[in-house]
Amino acid sequence: MNEIIYILINEAMPGYVKIGMTNNSLEERIRSLDTTSVPLPFECFYAAIVKNAREVEKLLHDTFLDHRVRSNREFFEVSPERVVSALRLAEIENITPKKDYVETIEDQKALDQARERRGIFNFAMVHIPIEAELTYVNDENVKAKVVALSGKKTIEFQGEITSPSAAAQKLLGYQYQVQGTIYWMYQGETLDERRRRLEEGESDQV
Repeated sequence: MNEIIYILINEAMPGYVKIGMTNNSLEERIRSLDTTSVPLPFECFYAAIVKNAREVEKLLHDTFLDHRVRSNREFFEVSPERVVSALRLAEIENITPKKDYVETIEDQKALDQARERRGIFNFAMVHIPIEAELTYVNDENVKAKVVALSGKKTIEFQGEITSPSAAAQKLLGYQYQVQGTIYWMYQGETLDERRRRLEEGESDQV
């Protein structure tokens, strides 16, 4: 029996992740969470087959206990990549789906529109200069360079001028567009973490 740990994000809940487990179909589990009380479908940021999923889930919940929103909920205010880094220690196989699990075309459209709104980003707003080096969260050896502070195509990646989202989608091999700001890092934090930190009034790190 497959024992799966999943890390879900939701465009209606920026900054939060859901860490859970299932012994059944991952697709069925994600679809079951799409209820009338949730504005948008959940997205699977990462999923892995593990041994003793219940134990791994507990370890993850304990590891990120300080970031837990409520003790009786599986939601944490933490970067999803931080959780992935911990999960990989127990991973047997990465089974992250490369497509969305949605019920209707309307659901997919709503999800894509939300991603596009959340993806509006420029490097000037987070005080990152031209020529700054970005690192891909899944492989520190994969780099990109900032070539413009605003606009749709702002980075150079593999000799091409593109956007953080398009570059991340290419690296992931996903069929759907992704939020590039959670896949690229600058000075030890993702672009999304940096944006949220500065939006909350914290100063740049020295």
